Amino acid sequence: MELIKKNIHMNKLKCKSDLQITVDDDFNVPDAKPDIYKIIKEQGEVRIQDVKISNGKIMVQGVLVFNVLYLSDENTRPIYNVSSEIPFEETIHLDGIESEDDVSINVLIEDLSAGLINSRKLSVRAIITLVVFVDELYDEATAVSAKDENGVEFINKEITVTNIAIDKKDTYRFKDELYLPSNKGNIQEILYSEVELRNPEARVLEDKFNLKGELLIFVLYAGEDEETPIEYYESELPFSSTIELNGCREDMVDDIRFNMGSKSLQVLPDNDGEDRIIDVEAVIEMVIKIYQDEDIELLYDIYSTAKELNPIWKETSYESLLVKNNSKTRVNDRVKINKNQPSIMQICHTDGGIKVDEINVIEDGLEVNGVLEVQILYISSDDQIPLNTIKSMIPFSQIIEVKDIKEDNIYDVNARLEQLGIMMLDSEEIEVKAGIGLNAIVFNKINARVINDIEVSDFDKEKIQQMPSVVGYMVKQDESLWDIAKKFHTTRQKLIEINELDDEDIKQGDRILITKQIDLLI
Repeated sequence: MELIKKNIHMNKLKCKSDLQITVDDDFNVPDAKPDIYKIIKEQGEVRIQDVKISNGKIMVQGVLVFNVLYLSDENTRPIYNVSSEIPFEETIHLDGIESEDDVSINVLIEDLSAGLINSRKLSVRAIITLVVFVDELYDEATAVSAKDENGVEFINKEITVTNIAIDKKDTYRFKDELYLPSNKGNIQEILYSEVELRNPEARVLEDKFNLKGELLIFVLYAGEDEETPIEYYESELPFSSTIELNGCREDMVDDIRFNMGSKSLQVLPDNDGEDRIIDVEAVIEMVIKIYQDEDIELLYDIYSTAKELNPIWKETSYESLLVKNNSKTRVNDRVKINKNQPSIMQICHTDGGIKVDEINVIEDGLEVNGVLEVQILYISSDDQIPLNTIKSMIPFSQIIEVKDIKEDNIYDVNARLEQLGIMMLDSEEIEVKAGIGLNAIVFNKINARVINDIEVSDFDKEKIQQMPSVVGYMVKQDESLWDIAKKFHTTRQKLIEINELDDEDIKQGDRILITKQIDLLI
């Protein structure tokens, strides 16, 4: 006897581990730059350079690239920067990891600070969390039918499962140019810059998807004009593209995550030879998962009128998409400067990030709690400290509606800052308004007992011969025609014909006539 099986493509978390590390070092101010009077702002980015897998562990090599904006005591040009990097190498133990596994690493800078040792030396310290995990694609071979020439009867049970049709990583390379407006001076040196990904969207089509979004570009630079030695410029660059994705269709469910990868800004001369063009290059990293619902007819039970069949069962589980929900929440707060900070004259730039602290399953939903971290760079009214920074953490809580969610459901929530706006209320207070997108995907976990194999043997002929050839039978509570046919070694079709039934619907108390059907003995 041959079981007909169907492969269900699924994805599971094979192993996961996280490690918090501290990297720090001291750095001297380059000889060409003046003494540090006050640190204004820190900026950092972790770049993973190499990952090696061996014997249940991985070795991660990377660098923390940082930029420190500082105030000097020079009158002609007060703002300078110090940039460098701190290398690190860590070993992370991960049970079950194998050399051919595709490892994913999420990096989060928990804290970044720069301290002044003396006017020519500073210390840089960062707390970094490395989340390492391996997702494994596998096929769950599921019996859906049986093939045999001799009297096999079986029934199926329909379940809806979610197949993962596509699971891959890809990148989109962005390249464009920014031209300074006429009211901005030429660029001598970029001191500080931000390249932020905003509002990325994907629309799945046949064998491709459309991608669009914006890059928010901010530069603080040293100008050539002595009257305005420090200038800044901010602009948005939209992008759109079509990404090839063989095998996807418009009716499939997409879960595409975007992350800002490498980026670079380079100053170029314009047609007049003046440094007024900023060449922008960036890599947007994409983790692409495309899902497809499929109705599967599981082989639920089986017997034969010719042989004794003993099903070998196994416990397994499937996933079925419960909901994909794109929720949004608004965050409003007021931020005041500290007493020892100079008053605000003009806001230059605001950058922010989302940190999710916890996600709880509640009745018909997911409760997401986290913070919006905001840093506001502003021009002050104090000539001694012309540039300063305000840091603030604004808590938020949002409930994502998920009807019928259970504790054992599998879920993932991706939080992204979609909008960030600020308004200066007075010289000491700023209002912050932000829009946060919470994209959730939730799967039901379907536990099932399925037939994995069948042992076939001959009937006990003596026992079969002792069974009456004809039986009058009264249907019991919750009994189906299948149950009766299997019990008395006959078939549903035979029972329908003998009792002149219209279909298989029977109820408690019905009387039916049963004749046994043993193909081997006939």
